[in-house]
Amino acid sequence: MGKSVATVEQEVQQTLTMPVLTPYKMGRFHLSHRMVMPPMTRQRSWNNIPQPHAAVYYSQRATKGGLIISEATVISEAARGYKDTPGIWSKEQVEAWKPIVDAVHAKGGIFFCQIWHVGRASTYEYQPNGQAPISSTSNGLKPQVQANADEPAKFSPPRSLTADEIPQVLDQYRLAARNAMEAGFDGVEIHGAHGYLLDQFMKDHINDRTDQYGGSLENRCRFALEVVEAVANEIGADRVGLRLSPYADYLDSGDSNPTALGVYMAESLNKYGILYCHMVEPRMKLSEESFETTESLVPMRKAFRGTFIVAGGYDKEDGNKAVAENRTDLVSFGRLFLSNPDLPKRFELNAPLTKHNRSTYCLPDPVVGYTDYPFLENTA
Repeated sequence: MGKSVATVEQEVQQTLTMPVLTPYKMGRFHLSHRMVMPPMTRQRSWNNIPQPHAAVYYSQRATKGGLIISEATVISEAARGYKDTPGIWSKEQVEAWKPIVDAVHAKGGIFFCQIWHVGRASTYEYQPNGQAPISSTSNGLKPQVQANADEPAKFSPPRSLTADEIPQVLDQYRLAARNAMEAGFDGVEIHGAHGYLLDQFMKDHINDRTDQYGGSLENRCRFALEVVEAVANEIGADRVGLRLSPYADYLDSGDSNPTALGVYMAESLNKYGILYCHMVEPRMKLSEESFETTESLVPMRKAFRGTFIVAGGYDKEDGNKAVAENRTDLVSFGRLFLSNPDLPKRFELNAPLTKHNRSTYCLPDPVVGYTDYPFLENTA
């Protein structure tokens, strides 16, 4: 049985008015749709150098006026915690990023670089001279099972960063942001989520300091806001975003009052005038599982005056609903973009979606599970 004319017309109408496919002006950037490809670590940048296969991967997923945020990109040698993640601290890395950025721009895409310091989620082997990783605390992380690993990852005991050393780390963020602009990126997203360095300062389950960077909510957020200010001063606030996950417990990064933390950060960001805030839904407390929860990002959405982006297990239906109900401006679709390079087109045509294969997320292969997901015309 074919579809009735009325059904077809109804589907066409739904597509025409699909909220995530409507245009949006984000500061100086004119987005043709509201579907964001968020940062996803893929571990294919050998020796921390971005590779030519990344140009294929990102440009496959680029659309005219579509926003892509790069995989987490480390700001310094000491900021590393995982094998083969890209960096942006050296001249060689900047040069390696240029053709990748050019490939996205050739498709009309808008490309931001997510800049990252893992803090205590590291080991001596990643640290210059085998030193201890830095954090807000000297308490170490319990071993954690991570994507594609059977054995839990073990972390080396960190050392607590002194207040006097913080300006040096701010300089690393500043340099990374400047390098991202030199590589041709349109802006940077500061990684302040998921239990990495900035989150280690913000969350009270980790931060046990007694100086001006610990204790009260204001003190715990001070370092993250100093990073925002430093980066905004370096490249312009209208090219800066921040990613936060107040509710997440990744890497033992819980907080006793995540709503207060999220709202305080959202309000505080207004004084720097940054472009966007990218926040992870409360339902994504852990990386793969989605939890039922009554908590929501609406208070942060209301508090923040720039562009608001939500992330965390979104599909077509609830992404459209979030935009329709004005709970967000833009929606991140991670795993869907990973396995459907032409995701906006598939939404538009109501086409079936390819399922992602978790076991190939971080394979060191330049093609498998990376650039070999099919486009619509190849699935017929």
